[in-house]
Amino acid sequence: MVKIYGNIVSRTSRNLWMLEELDIEYEHISLDWINKEQLSPDYLKINPAGKVPTLIDGDIIISESIAINLYLAQKFSKNGLWPGNEEGQAQCLQWSFWASSELEPVIYPRYKEYYMKKEPDRNQSLIDELTEKSGEILNYLNTCLSNSDYLTGNTFSVADLNVSVIMEYLDRTGFKLDPWNKVSTWYSSCYNRKANLEIQKRREPEADRLFKALKWK
Repeated sequence: MVKIYGNIVSRTSRNLWMLEELDIEYEHISLDWINKEQLSPDYLKINPAGKVPTLIDGDIIISESIAINLYLAQKFSKNGLWPGNEEGQAQCLQWSFWASSELEPVIYPRYKEYYMKKEPDRNQSLIDELTEKSGEILNYLNTCLSNSDYLTGNTFSVADLNVSVIMEYLDRTGFKLDPWNKVSTWYSSCYNRKANLEIQKRREPEADRLFKALKWK
């Protein structure tokens, strides 16, 4: 059985969504940030970096959420999230790398300013800069979605999951996607998938507990 380590409020949620989409049996071992369980000796034997998530599949151990999702999509390709042609597979890699190298470095710092700081402590000039950069990214994404429902065609794939799960950082800060109609429609379609809604439902109680304990909100 596949095992996934990490707290559901962390990037581990990306992998939990993926596992739900694949509809395979898995075990989720939650690690408590507050008690720093990710730095326990037992976990450090699995991932010496002390980071989450980590996936164990038999003798295979993989870290990095995007890499884990690509591995799962390919291994369980019959479940439909890994395209059957080389072009689609290459696009899944392209969009996944773009999500981690271009999208997240802009969107996540903006999210941190809003969600992990009290209003008086926020860096408004940084927020304004990142908001402008977010708009530029959305212009690009909107253009790429102009002729298809999803990033690799008209079928949902791991590319859409890996990109939309990062787009959620914008959503959580109340960023309106309306000016980018293609992106807005695409993101809504991804977010409202049954598998993701299940993870969101499971995530909220833990998010409330952690954020109150850490005094982020």
